[in-house]
Amino acid sequence: MSDENIPLKTRYKGKKVCDVLIRYYGKAISVRKLPPLDELVMTILSQHTNDANMFRAYKALKERYSTWDEVMNAPQEEVAQFIYSSGMYNLKAKRIQTVLRQIHERVGRLDLSHLATMEVEDAKKWLTSLNGVGPKTAAIVLLFSFGLPVLPVDTHVWRVSKRLGLIDEKVSRERAHVLLEEIMPRSCIPSLNKNLVRHGREICTARNPMCDDCFLSGLCSYYVSLK
Repeated sequence: MSDENIPLKTRYKGKKVCDVLIRYYGKAISVRKLPPLDELVMTILSQHTNDANMFRAYKALKERYSTWDEVMNAPQEEVAQFIYSSGMYNLKAKRIQTVLRQIHERVGRLDLSHLATMEVEDAKKWLTSLNGVGPKTAAIVLLFSFGLPVLPVDTHVWRVSKRLGLIDEKVSRERAHVLLEEIMPRSCIPSLNKNLVRHGREICTARNPMCDDCFLSGLCSYYVSLK
């Protein structure tokens, strides 16, 4: 979508939402800053499981293997055994090893530092060209490991953005990555994921959102529809 296709009122709402979120939650990106390969593997482990199971599997990998080269070259069934707690462990072991091998083939070593020198869109395309790496995973690596202005859209970000009326109810999560990065001020994007996730967990919950206690209710299309 080109800039002119986004209504000015939507851009204005985006800026207001950003300002209010920062006022209440701050502008920090995340307390977590892992090397990009670690962030990539951890994000793959996080798919279809909770944070506790993901961290347990990640810790098991790091304790068993000294380097990601060792993970890449280990028997797949062995890697799967160590990430059992993350669920879908056979699929995730295959996906992790495939991604590591593709990176090694393209770069000559297991290293993603070159992404820091690329334009943001080119870095996204490079990452999403890896098997099993989608827009959310790419955005997480670029935001948390490199501090680039990209927005990972998870369930909370997607839900809250639709309720606020920043994006249409029918917009897919993949499309939301593109639209929200165009709608929201660039300076807001680094903190937006953390703030919207927090808001989605604490106030704008999937069931029984606490609209009457929400400091964004004056900007929220969903709240207006309840009246």
